[in-house]
Amino acid sequence: MTLTSFGPANRIARSAETHPLTWRLRDDAEPVWLDEYQAKNGYAAARKAFADMATDDIVQTVKDAGLKGRGGAGFPTGVKWGLMPKDESMNIRYLLCNADEMEPNTWKDRMLMEQLPHLLIEGMLISARALKTYRGYIFLRGEYVTAAKHLNRAVEEAKAAGLLGKNILGSGFDFELFVHTGAGRYICGEETALINSLEGRRANPRSKPPFPAAVGVWGKPTCVNNVETLCNVPAIIGNGIDWYKSLAREGSEDHGTKLMGFSGKVKNPGLWELPFGITARELFEDYAGGMRDGFKLKCWQPGGAGTGFLLPEHLDAQMYAGGIGKVGTRMGTGLAMAVDDSVNMVSLLRNMEEFFARESCGFCTPCRDGLPWSVKLLRALENGEGQAGDIETLLGLVGFLGPGKTFCAHAPGAVEPLGSAIKYFRPEFEAGIAHKSAAVPPLARPIVVGA
Repeated sequence: MTLTSFGPANRIARSAETHPLTWRLRDDAEPVWLDEYQAKNGYAAARKAFADMATDDIVQTVKDAGLKGRGGAGFPTGVKWGLMPKDESMNIRYLLCNADEMEPNTWKDRMLMEQLPHLLIEGMLISARALKTYRGYIFLRGEYVTAAKHLNRAVEEAKAAGLLGKNILGSGFDFELFVHTGAGRYICGEETALINSLEGRRANPRSKPPFPAAVGVWGKPTCVNNVETLCNVPAIIGNGIDWYKSLAREGSEDHGTKLMGFSGKVKNPGLWELPFGITARELFEDYAGGMRDGFKLKCWQPGGAGTGFLLPEHLDAQMYAGGIGKVGTRMGTGLAMAVDDSVNMVSLLRNMEEFFARESCGFCTPCRDGLPWSVKLLRALENGEGQAGDIETLLGLVGFLGPGKTFCAHAPGAVEPLGSAIKYFRPEFEAGIAHKSAAVPPLARPIVVGA
């Protein structure tokens, strides 16, 4: 898989005015270290934030710019920042960067951390100043060995330059930053499970409220933001609200740019920084190059394995949260996957649900028992051993594990692709029923989870 932000040759060149996340990337894909980063206007926004802006002004600027979380949930960043306590006596507080990028088909944060580590550090530095956090952690997916190496070197460079540590830029503000590699669990992408893991506990989500802004790491106020989210902060502070809002296409309710991509059997799989509001068709045809010769697009997911499947006729949807919402699913991480016409949907869903079942923390019953149940039914359908009523049972599980029915969002994300696959490709599931004439009422088939 190519980790690149380059579009086709006939596309406009990247620049600081149009590609705030990726314009500093090197053509050879080597990391941009401190000297080169500063030569490319790096840390200028941090100097502006420290010298010319009050902490509340930084928070308000990010809020007014409309920056939303880039990890998949899309919660407004400035609103989240505003939840941190204003009480100056609460001087122990933390900033966490969620870099546990384990969503299948998603690799955008990896590219930023491997090639532009100082962009993330600058984003965290400005954010820490705004939130008055004295310590930060980058909670990194354990498999991202290269990213860890590059981030640790960049942290040391920033310390040596007086950009981290004590009395940063002569402001009297102190901020320490650490890279913490996780043990490799999908559930750590949920912010409170991440916090538990960072504390050395089992990675189970916590009950909310209290929210991390009130009670987070070691019981102290904590803000958790995604890598790409934090990397947007320097450009917003450096260039202003109006500029940031102008980047998106007309009709988009989300502002700025987004790292988007396409994987699967496309001619040019990759990753590009594009404006919110671009159509999925442009992303698929102009950037990913369409399907490889001999393959036909059957369906696609807009943003990771936890988003619903869409059909080729949905490619005209705009790539922003509301645009993808209009065609029935979520934008998620914005990295799409093309499914070709040789793929059996039952096998694909069995594979997905096995992953989600394995990654469940096991805390709540619907997720702990419901996901293995779906795997058992899908495996039977895949082998042609399904029974009448199995599809209805699967649809029942989609409802039982939907939003608001489980302790966190893991199970709802896991069953969203299952529900959409049955909706659009039900005949493929019906083909796996061995005795179609047997009348078995929905949810009546006995099941032994884990058998």
